Amino acid sequence: MRRFGVVVRHQELGYRANAMVVWDVPDAEVAEIGRRLGEESSVTLCYRRPRRLPDWPYNLFSMVHGRDRASVLDALAQIRSRLGLETVQHQPLFSLRRFKQCGAHYASLAQAKAA
Repeated sequence: MRRFGVVVRHQELGYRANAMVVWDVPDAEVAEIGRRLGEESSVTLCYRRPRRLPDWPYNLFSMVHGRDRASVLDALAQIRSRLGLETVQHQPLFSLRRFKQCGAHYASLAQAKAA
């Protein structure tokens, strides 16, 4: 076994709203800010991705879940204040529909080549 994980079904727990918050963080600060974001209780996922300029300036992604849209926005405002991110460009992208979640699936090298 390589990995053990849990798929949390947020809606069944009463969390009806979620937003992927994208951040345009200076490259020299992205590791530290990402670590601090990941420690926030309302952040369930945080990772870095390359920018896709000129259309997509964001390099840090964090998922925030809440009972409703207002609670997600409130949590985001508190995070920004607590971490001193008030001037960092960001955008909360709210989910419009829910997709089935499943754990990781491993394939053999032969199956991967055939795909």
